[in-house]
Amino acid sequence: MTEREKMERGLLYLADADPELLERRQRCKELCWAFNQLPFAAAAEQEALLRRILGAAGRAPVVTAPFWCDYGYHITVGDQFYANHNCVILDPAPVTFGHRVFVGPNCCFSTAAHPLDARRRGQGLEYAEPIRVGNDVWFGANVTVLPGVTIGDGAVIGAGSVVTRDIPPGVVAAGAPCRVLRPVTEADGAWAPGEAE
Repeated sequence: MTEREKMERGLLYLADADPELLERRQRCKELCWAFNQLPFAAAAEQEALLRRILGAAGRAPVVTAPFWCDYGYHITVGDQFYANHNCVILDPAPVTFGHRVFVGPNCCFSTAAHPLDARRRGQGLEYAEPIRVGNDVWFGANVTVLPGVTIGDGAVIGAGSVVTRDIPPGVVAAGAPCRVLRPVTEADGAWAPGEAE
């Protein structure tokens, strides 16, 4: 079994011992670098290059540079995906975003993990677990989502959160570690700053 096959099955693998994985990461980093160099006004070119980086993208994805990922082809975004500055997605396992997901600045989604045992970690071993994000999810600034987490439709993840476990649909969750604070209610949509009461 190759290191890529081990990686994609969630087994321990050596990311730096496989020429195929090294080449795929290098190609992805070069595409990310090119994306990050584009002028802000070059929206069509940005979307075209983003579609080359990602595994699949729905209608009208927007990612504000800089953006970095490891492989790209493991990332799927739905319609109207938006990620603000400094989004990092470490994707040796799949990262799936639903429709209308908003990602604040400085967010990190990491499917990559390492053994807790220092000896094995020192050998360069790692593993990866998928991240799944439903529709209509909003991530505040500086959120980190860790391997194996699923976030349900309509969830709101507060700024600065570290999401270590699954978050159910339709809740406001925050903290380090992130925990459910309350449900999103009708009252949350009744008024917004700047709207007439």
